Amino acid sequence: MIRVMIADDQAMVRTGFGMIIGAQPDMEVVGEAADGVEAVALARRLKPDVALFDIRMPRMDGLEALRLLAGPGVAEPIKVVVVTTFDLDEYVHQALRNGAAGFLLKDSGPALLIEAVRAAVSGDALISPSITVRLLQHLSPPAQTTPDDSGLSPREMDVVKLTARGRTNAEIAQELFISVGTVKTHLSSIHAKLDTRNRVEIAAWAWERKLVS
Repeated sequence: MIRVMIADDQAMVRTGFGMIIGAQPDMEVVGEAADGVEAVALARRLKPDVALFDIRMPRMDGLEALRLLAGPGVAEPIKVVVVTTFDLDEYVHQALRNGAAGFLLKDSGPALLIEAVRAAVSGDALISPSITVRLLQHLSPPAQTTPDDSGLSPREMDVVKLTARGRTNAEIAQELFISVGTVKTHLSSIHAKLDTRNRVEIAAWAWERKLVS
């Protein structure tokens, strides 16, 4: 079973996420917290497989709680997926710097929430597609296309391009007529070859080489 903890100051959000997680045959909610201080203490005690953290919480915000649990220098980091209403760029960048294993908007829907939990467990980091695309707008493509010396296969390159366009694993699978499991296998290989940690870094790599516009 994938053990999930939820930290959000709104009881209705905790209940809703709990219902989504609880409906999965291989997941269970092991704890809930209503503020950042409680979230840190509970996560350290329960050591969940994945924790879902809101950003704006009383006593300590989710970004600071994330830093204490997964930031640089943490001996046994906990995989934390930030799930928030606010998609401000500074929040996204700070969350990724603090070790987030994913960044989702609360209106992303149940399917993406479950996919983010599974991605975190497998060592990937799922970022909301809309955020991925927007972050790329801050990059300045080079004047000339950089030669591809990545060693990616043609199919892996297809996955890279679709990831850079903000597609989810399910959407990539549908467009390429392959299974979601195969997409995850390709992503793992891509991360290893490009030395990337999450989808945003894959997308940035593609953007900088003018593989997508």
